[in-house]
Amino acid sequence: MTDDVTEAATGAATDGAVRESPLSERIEAILLIIDEPIGLVALAAAVGSPVAAVRQTIETLVDDYDGNGQGPRRGFELREVGGGWRLYVREDHDDVVAEFVGGQAPARLSQAALETLAVIAYKQPVTRSQVASIRAVNVDSVVRTLLARGLITELFADSETGAINYGTTDALLQHLGINTLDELPPISPLLDDGADGFDEGTIR
Repeated sequence: MTDDVTEAATGAATDGAVRESPLSERIEAILLIIDEPIGLVALAAAVGSPVAAVRQTIETLVDDYDGNGQGPRRGFELREVGGGWRLYVREDHDDVVAEFVGGQAPARLSQAALETLAVIAYKQPVTRSQVASIRAVNVDSVVRTLLARGLITELFADSETGAINYGTTDALLQHLGINTLDELPPISPLLDDGADGFDEGTIR
């Protein structure tokens, strides 16, 4: 019975050693999820290894990523900044990354654009001059921005004045996470008297 227990304990210890991933992999896993540089002590605590072993592994990873080992140089590097370590894109690839990020995440709309978009959403169909009258500012450039973003579109031209009437697009609904304009919140609580700047028939 004693031999069986000893053998089982030895087997469990061996299995545990086999399952434990290499220190370099554990360190990489932490480096991939952090938002700020992490110090050696904190990193050692996170991976459950001595600081000296972590420091040595960090040095090895730096050489590996820089192409000083057997593999090629990577598009990222492990850099020490402010007393901590973090993965960074290599400076050589800043332009590529900036172009990609810019295409994936357009700059946020300005406050003026958001206000104009709100007027169009609740008032549509509405002309540019009507929007300008409600906001009491020129909205030409803002309307062009909203058109370029695909958030509003030209619906039709007024038969008498030729003025273009604008409305929102399905893209706006997708950004807001709603199916129809009827799901927009009521405008009344947002205004002093529930009607300032809007015709009575357009108040939601």
